[in-house]
Amino acid sequence: MKISVVGTGYVGLVTGTCFAETGVNVTCIDIDKEKIENLKKGIIPIYEPGLENMVKRNSDQKRLFFTTDIKEVIEDTEVFFIATGTPPGEDGSADLTHVLNVAREIGKYMTSYTVIVTKSTVPVGTSIKVKAAIKDELEKRGSQIAFDVASNPEFLKEGSAIDDFLKPDRIIVGVESEKAQAIMSKLYKPFLLNNHPLLFMDIPSAEMTKYTANAMLATKISFINDIANLCELVGADINMVRKGIGTDNRIGHKFIYAGIGYGGSCFPKDVKAIIKTADDYNHSLRLLKSVEKINKEQKKLLYKKADEYFKNDLKNKIFALWGLAFKPNTDDMREAPAIVIIKKLLEAGAKVKAYDPVAQKEAKKIFGETIEYAKDPYDTLIEADALMLVTEWPEFRLPNFKVMGKLMKNRMIFDGRNIYDPIEVTSNGFDYYGIGRNFIKADKH
Repeated sequence: MKISVVGTGYVGLVTGTCFAETGVNVTCIDIDKEKIENLKKGIIPIYEPGLENMVKRNSDQKRLFFTTDIKEVIEDTEVFFIATGTPPGEDGSADLTHVLNVAREIGKYMTSYTVIVTKSTVPVGTSIKVKAAIKDELEKRGSQIAFDVASNPEFLKEGSAIDDFLKPDRIIVGVESEKAQAIMSKLYKPFLLNNHPLLFMDIPSAEMTKYTANAMLATKISFINDIANLCELVGADINMVRKGIGTDNRIGHKFIYAGIGYGGSCFPKDVKAIIKTADDYNHSLRLLKSVEKINKEQKKLLYKKADEYFKNDLKNKIFALWGLAFKPNTDDMREAPAIVIIKKLLEAGAKVKAYDPVAQKEAKKIFGETIEYAKDPYDTLIEADALMLVTEWPEFRLPNFKVMGKLMKNRMIFDGRNIYDPIEVTSNGFDYYGIGRNFIKADKH
């Protein structure tokens, strides 16, 4: 079976590589010539654990190919996956320019029946636009080639995308014909051997499922953060509350960890898009609008705590930041809380020295030389007035507090992910601020 994946970003490259891993012949297509040439050499454009080795292995075994030209593969391709970007517009709507451009290209050159699948996260109704774009190009050619469109939303988590694709919780496919369903069933057959559920449905429901899933997870995050802020006011500990509600199997333990807000490429964009879709139909998603508002405010929380701690005088204070990516195991800084925190600190006249295992290159694209980049976590602490834990990378979990105390000018930790034990921190002479916990002064004895 031969498929093509258009777009070699996060979703497209993972999708193409994982299908190749199951024995499918895959060609990944992108208009970026430099990116394609690098991929041919085994140089991948994103950080994702395990992906680089998998790309090299499947390329060496002649199952995974890269090109810039759809025409090269159009005759042999049975299924086209469209995995191009859908960035949010100013009004929050998803920009479908790249998706529809690909649809037109396929319509220009297709020679036989093909299934065209949207893998990009797209709003309800996109399949209708994709079908219209393909039909328009076929009519220009005076051709009546049959084709089907389908929707196959991705549910990949950055940092664990390989496992998410190869061992999915569920596979959602929206189809409009039995023929398309049979082809997609064949393509996903290797996954069914491990009893992963393959759910077929109509296309609008498949498109809606993706947005609804991310909106629900974003809601859990904003909800627990809102409760965390209340916990601080009433003297409760959000970690205890989280354990208490997490044992209820109707709620569960996942996505109820208090922190400094969600970021990344999916949740912020998808929440905006589903709100915009609802507004277009004169339906206000009031709950999700609150979710979005809470998240925006939560990203400012560490800055607000610092401003309070230093009595509204942050000028020339030195802040060490541990973590820049929006979460561990990725270099993605899109909508990362670190961006908001750093901008607020710089506006207040503070100095920032940051360290992240993989995201510093991305940070330099955003901040240039306005902040300092450290060679390791402890390098950030030299003469620092405070440490802000922003991303919960594993290497930050068991620091040497004695060494930290010797390096820092002022012993203060703002724990944005609640990964430290306040008693251990304060017993080592540090003041401690967590999320949804009371401020604790250092134990001076």
